[in-house]
Amino acid sequence: MSACSSSKTISKKPAKKPVSKVDKIVANAMQYRGVGYKFGGTTKRGMDCSGIVYVAYGSQNVLLPRISRDMAKRGKKVSLNKVKKGDLLFFKTNKGRRSINHVGLVVSHQKGVIRFIHSTTSRGVIVSPLLEKYWKNSFVKATRIL
Repeated sequence: MSACSSSKTISKKPAKKPVSKVDKIVANAMQYRGVGYKFGGTTKRGMDCSGIVYVAYGSQNVLLPRISRDMAKRGKKVSLNKVKKGDLLFFKTNKGRRSINHVGLVVSHQKGVIRFIHSTTSRGVIVSPLLEKYWKNSFVKATRIL
């Protein structure tokens, strides 16, 4: 019998898909779910809407402006039907506002449902579907940073 013959079959484990920068950014943001709202906050002691985006992108050395209306000037505008995980959604949350005052980070876009993580004054850091009437009516634009 030759040394090469063997009845054992070597099974290869499927290679794991490398975790992308966007996946890491979203995973970082998701660690803050449940954290209370704090104006200007960027820690687990309190977070505001632009703080969570700023910190999540910063975790991957992507520097963004600290406030939502300035963040909205960065990246490339994308249509809602092309929005992907990691994109940013911008809002004007009250009628008297002339400028953007809220931002969220897309965590998924499946079967037409866009879900985004953000921090609200009433509920802190949460994940919401864009199809909620309040968010849909306040939506201004989406941008892609990466």
